[in-house]
Amino acid sequence: MSVDDRLLYESRMRMRQAALAAAAAVLLVVAAIIQVTGPHAKVEELTLDLITVHKRYPRDVIGAAINAAGLFSLAGVLSYLYGAARARNPQLQPFIRILVLAGGALAGIAGLAYAILIAVKAHQFVTSGSETYQLANHLTSSAGILVLQLGGQLGALLLAMGFLLVSLGAMRVGLLTKLMGYLGIFAGILVLFQITPVPVVQAYWLAALSYLISGRWPTGVPPAWRSGKAEPWPSSSVLRQERAIRAAGGRARPSPTPQPQPVGASAGAGDDRPDASKRKRKRRR
Repeated sequence: MSVDDRLLYESRMRMRQAALAAAAAVLLVVAAIIQVTGPHAKVEELTLDLITVHKRYPRDVIGAAINAAGLFSLAGVLSYLYGAARARNPQLQPFIRILVLAGGALAGIAGLAYAILIAVKAHQFVTSGSETYQLANHLTSSAGILVLQLGGQLGALLLAMGFLLVSLGAMRVGLLTKLMGYLGIFAGILVLFQITPVPVVQAYWLAALSYLISGRWPTGVPPAWRSGKAEPWPSSSVLRQERAIRAAGGRARPSPTPQPQPVGASAGAGDDRPDASKRKRKRRR
């Protein structure tokens, strides 16, 4: 694909991807809020956990479905950003897109399937007539639950790696500013190591990316989006030099201009040689 064709494709998909990024931010936050609210067991005990899950299973299933939609949207946006970065840097490895798509799909599907399966197990426990620990342990020790838990963790790991590598690659070719690039790397790490139950950093990054892709970035869209070529952001030393030049009025100090000398004159300030004075006296005679 030529540069012009790539730019035409990106301009045609830009508003769609901006809307997808904004939708991903909203979906991930809404899903987290739904799952955080509602009744929760005050004591970490397996039988109480299953009873609480039975009370709130509609909320958990709906939240898992919304979270899966948010993860699918996130994977789509990262795939688009990867394609734009690879068009400007063909050395970007193709497996990064596989990480993003496989991680988002696996994490979303495993999370939704786990919410449905654990709701079924909780219903079986509550309606069994004997709410004992042995029964609760038997129901939650099935291979299906273990496989879905491992699948969700593997999907989160793949998505985090793809998130990090896409942000780094896009920053290196100039599609993302330094702030957006480093924030994307940090957001990818937080996919694995969650600090808060609500993904604030990921949502903020997605909202900012939506604003950037739509062409409304406050300082202007990065030049790489317009040229179709890699235009890395200048280093901190170059930025300091540019700020110093702007502070000085945008002009370098003019170098002193040497005074013109008459043709035949020597480089010294005066001609004090004795032969010169003799030539002058001879001319007078």
